[in-house]
Amino acid sequence: MPPKSIAPKPASPPAAPGRGFIADWAVNLIVLLFGVTTVAQPFVIPSSSMENNLLIGDHVIVDKMAYAPPGSIGKYLLPYETVKHGDIIVFRYPIDIRQTLVKRAIGLPGDRIHILNKQVYLNGQPLREPYKIHKTDFIAPYRDIFPSYPAGPVYERAVAMLRDHVADGEVVVPPDCYFAMGDNRDVSSDSRYWGFVPRENIVGRPLLVFWSYDAPGESLSDGNIHPDHILDMALHFFTKTRWARTFQLIR
Repeated sequence: MPPKSIAPKPASPPAAPGRGFIADWAVNLIVLLFGVTTVAQPFVIPSSSMENNLLIGDHVIVDKMAYAPPGSIGKYLLPYETVKHGDIIVFRYPIDIRQTLVKRAIGLPGDRIHILNKQVYLNGQPLREPYKIHKTDFIAPYRDIFPSYPAGPVYERAVAMLRDHVADGEVVVPPDCYFAMGDNRDVSSDSRYWGFVPRENIVGRPLLVFWSYDAPGESLSDGNIHPDHILDMALHFFTKTRWARTFQLIR
């Protein structure tokens, strides 16, 4: 009688790699490959308000699940977070929700903010902002000394902010709202001019630059890609692509 064959003993599974850098990149790749429109969304930077961190013509991937409200099951599967000081956020423009903007979260609910000679003070302390730039030296009323009487046109939402949310010379961020500013501080249209960002308007946060093209700002002024921009790309793709920014992580 032939001897019985003995099945080989299955090999032990390899040890799982540690979390951290590998896990972060795995999440990014999953977002890029499988999550378009639901989990992630491409977005093009239309203005210089976030220079030098984000440039006009940067095409970025936005993680739409980063700040999504966690459900009873989903909170164990996806890395939901709350908005933190200094986070770059993508949100629907409070003045026109058809437009999408990107700024930095400077003030969270309950924070007190004022600006004196370009220096932002958060809850009474000067805010360290290594990311910000100033392209002008002069001190402009309202822009650089805030809150104060507007030295030019501002939206009604900003007028309401100055009327209803200022105490002891500081703007107090109300519940479920954020005070957002651009890194290119002297040219940024931000919460100083149109008020707080409601929590419900926040779409997500940008993860990385997947492509960067030296485009004229007017061709991207509303965040959309127009025919003249497509023609320009067809003619100058290789010479105007900022290759060094490809797959650059956004901090």
